[in-house]
Amino acid sequence: MNDREFINAIDADGLPLNIAVNSGRITHIGAQRANQPARETIDLEGLLALPGFVDGHIHLDKSFVGDRWRPHQPVASLRERLAVEKRELASAPPIVERADALIRQAASFGTMAMRCHVDVDATTGLTHLQALLQVREKWQDLIDIELVAFPQAGVVTCPGTAQVMEAAVREGVQVVGGIDPTTLDGDAEAQLDIVFGIAERHGVKVDIHLHEPGDICIAQLQRIAARTEALGMQGLVAVSHAYGLGDVADSVVDRTAQVLAKAGVSIMTNAPGEHAFPPVLRLRAGGVRVFTGNDNIQDAWWPYGNGDMLQRAMLVSYRSGFNTDEELRVALDMATVASAGVMGKQGYGLQVGNEASFVLFRAANAAAAVAAALHERVIVRHGAFWGGPPRLQLQAAQFNEAAPR
Repeated sequence: MNDREFINAIDADGLPLNIAVNSGRITHIGAQRANQPARETIDLEGLLALPGFVDGHIHLDKSFVGDRWRPHQPVASLRERLAVEKRELASAPPIVERADALIRQAASFGTMAMRCHVDVDATTGLTHLQALLQVREKWQDLIDIELVAFPQAGVVTCPGTAQVMEAAVREGVQVVGGIDPTTLDGDAEAQLDIVFGIAERHGVKVDIHLHEPGDICIAQLQRIAARTEALGMQGLVAVSHAYGLGDVADSVVDRTAQVLAKAGVSIMTNAPGEHAFPPVLRLRAGGVRVFTGNDNIQDAWWPYGNGDMLQRAMLVSYRSGFNTDEELRVALDMATVASAGVMGKQGYGLQVGNEASFVLFRAANAAAAVAAALHERVIVRHGAFWGGPPRLQLQAAQFNEAAPR
């Protein structure tokens, strides 16, 4: 016998959907009811069921969510920005408190997993990481948090950072990062030697921030792809932002997409407002996995964001000029399946045998939900209701407050 059966939902295409659950896992999903009875039947009354969201790129240690509003401060250089950030964070509440507030907010929007980039360098040491390891443990039953050792200040130009990054991996980081090997560090080969060297020694993944323009970006992507193939790391390497892919001709994008696809290198874009960004559909047509995340949320870098990945999917769609249902569904895939794939999240998605965690909306189909960036939603985690706005609560539903205290 199943624990629970959710009936009269609709799927991403707007077609009838019923979901049976036992011990927190999906035992049946489809247009027909389950063959086995359930102890409890819940009529979803036509709500749209979508897989839980996966934030493929977030900075939990930087955000001021849970703190007072801090007006954005314009600067003229990256070094000035780093100085502003250091000053603002010094007067902010502890990382544990702010990260907890942001995770709780993201969870309330239906985020089930996230890849978090954590500042790790010779100056910061492992302070940020130790705070986030504590937060990750607190939330482990509700959200999978994958940690990236992120050398914000550079690797080569910040002596001692390489050793701290390696120590971070020994502490439990699953991904090693990098940043602008040419324009920030001034020595692409040296930075990539360090980053991929750590990854090879410890069997971890790679995710490199790349803000470099045009031809510099393309050359960097080729270097990264070559190293990925040489080490047999296909599917384990991602490049975040890759702004330069939005600066070059379509023919260059197509050639680069072939290189990336062959090496299994994924691209993350959050479709930022002030930059060119990778052409999503063109890269996907070339076989590249493209995913998305919120990136910075209300911090010293910019004042925007709330942690809602459906809103992020809408912003990706808006900036990309997505209008058709098929295109809007691409943005949703970037915020769910593609990000989950980059993280290697197991048992994810609306399929038999997977974790029974999904999000419910009052919408005609998935495209409609993305286009409207619907705020109201009901969240199911491990087959049980979790929170939810009153207007969407169902008469039969007993919502539980399962967030850790």
